[in-house]
Amino acid sequence: MPTLDSAGVSINYVVEGSGPPVVLVHGFASSLQGNWRGTGVIDALVASGRKVVALDCRGHGESAKPHDPEAYGGTKMPDDVIAIMDRLGIDRGDLMGYSMGGMIAAVLLTLRPERFRRVILAGVGDALVTGGGGRERNESIARALEAGGRGEAESATARAFRAFAEQNGNDLTALAAIQRSSRGGFDRRKLGETACPVMVLIGEGDTLVGPADALAAAIPGAKLVKVPGDHITAVGQAAFRRAVLDFFGDGSGE
Repeated sequence: MPTLDSAGVSINYVVEGSGPPVVLVHGFASSLQGNWRGTGVIDALVASGRKVVALDCRGHGESAKPHDPEAYGGTKMPDDVIAIMDRLGIDRGDLMGYSMGGMIAAVLLTLRPERFRRVILAGVGDALVTGGGGRERNESIARALEAGGRGEAESATARAFRAFAEQNGNDLTALAAIQRSSRGGFDRRKLGETACPVMVLIGEGDTLVGPADALAAAIPGAKLVKVPGDHITAVGQAAFRRAVLDFFGDGSGE
């Protein structure tokens, strides 16, 4: 699989199929294999006549895994997406991110809107516009990832993150560094300036992110779609793939 040096960090990515491009950004403690290959999303998009570009975010999958929070700070993770698009000569494409990837997609939607035709914010909820969560929650997750065992985690949420990270064979120290990083670039006020079509896509049983009504309402014309499943299982549902294909279409029109 090809790699790209993005500001000194090796980023793994795949390119499959032909046609109008779709860029996929996976969630925290997952990978392009976990969120997109294993769920059938890549195959479905390729079969629909699309070129699929999917990356392993820094700290994940086959990409490099720095242990310094600064390696993930600012807009470094969204910048990796743009760097791959530039490498491949993609001036404008469709974009979908799930969970952490949905947050990265939201940053790109507000910072680099000219690069995207349609955007799916999946696995993210109203916290994007209300500012829920925050540093305390992130630090709790980081401590759980660094603990001697998942039983030492301070909350059920932190234990769940630790269990999911271990299940996927992650570098726990790298993931803790991501949680402690000062990621930025997202201005929720700019969501109201969005001109391209947006779909907010969540599992109807996703208690981790909760409702997404306020998020969809903050984006002009955004479509809110709920599919069966929770935060982990929704992305693997046939209804999820159908919603993605219906929204992106064949890429032939604006």
